[in-house]
Amino acid sequence: DALEMALWQRDRDEYPYVRGELIHHSDAGSQYTSFRLAEHLDAAGIAASIGSVGDAYDNALMESTIGLFKTELIKPQRPWKTLSQVELATAEWVDWYCHRRLHGEIGHVPPVEYETSYYTELTKPQVTTTI
Repeated sequence: DALEMALWQRDRDEYPYVRGELIHHSDAGSQYTSFRLAEHLDAAGIAASIGSVGDAYDNALMESTIGLFKTELIKPQRPWKTLSQVELATAEWVDWYCHRRLHGEIGHVPPVEYETSYYTELTKPQVTTTI
């Protein structure tokens, strides 16, 4: 479901993915090494990448994001009473994190704004000179 939501979000933001262009990187957890996910990724044309076992540095970005998620959302609002509360709060937090939260590592802009800028620069005609 998370993968489908991510692909839907890219399409909604007018950056639909192209088969063979995306890489799904994860740790070696059982949910990521399952045949079902491998088949789903293959059908979508997304390459699978699994980090080395027991190496937190291999997946440092995700570890950092999970830490922020727990610190900013999960711990301050506990105890959670229902799974649906957590699911809705998670969807809201991810939307905020991607569309409104400023990230210092990318120039104090939200990730969606950074990606938009990236694609704008990528598609600008390049000036060339001939001598």
